[in-house]
Amino acid sequence: MEPLVVVAGSAEVLARPGAGEGLLTEVERGRAARFRKDSTRDDFVAAHVLVRECAARLLGTEAAALTLLQLCPDCEQEGHGRPFIADHPEVQVSLSHGRGVVAAAAGFGPVGVDVEQPARGLVAEVAERVLAPAELAVLKEHPEPERAFLRFWVRKEALIKIGRATLDTLAELDLSAVPLDGSPVRGTWEGLHLLDWVDEARGAVVGVVAAEEPRLLEL
Repeated sequence: MEPLVVVAGSAEVLARPGAGEGLLTEVERGRAARFRKDSTRDDFVAAHVLVRECAARLLGTEAAALTLLQLCPDCEQEGHGRPFIADHPEVQVSLSHGRGVVAAAAGFGPVGVDVEQPARGLVAEVAERVLAPAELAVLKEHPEPERAFLRFWVRKEALIKIGRATLDTLAELDLSAVPLDGSPVRGTWEGLHLLDWVDEARGAVVGVVAAEEPRLLEL
């Protein structure tokens, strides 16, 4: 079965019956409580709820039946590191959240998802550090360089989430052969499927990388 991807507004997710902190583990609730802004806490909770719902659809079960954990391989502490479903180790999951928007993915193979929103000065500050020379050339000629940069960025963040890149190696990855124009864009890179698009309604750019071609679902 192909990996599933869902993107939604944080408020949309939390308005669903049964959605909320009650689905989270004690560790997740502790992390949520440390956010000072209610909106940021809502984004965190919504992303952790949505990834459960995404995995539940993949498995044909209920979100409340799934336990989401994060365990750092370096310090062996819970609460950070790549997320996984404790009850179903055969499923791989990924989540991301921005300002009022969240994304989640689940599949039976590697899958990573990232959602980003425009930030003033971002292109000038980081483009030369994270893009390959061919990508920088594309950016220079593109009529909307900020949006083009975000599409490269979400692709690379998704690659980090499946372990195919690190922050230190992003500039070594050249994804310029995958087109930027069009929404959504589907392409391949080194045997992986890439999907990214501009979510105009939520003012965000979303990127997915997976071993199999992903399927985008509605909430």
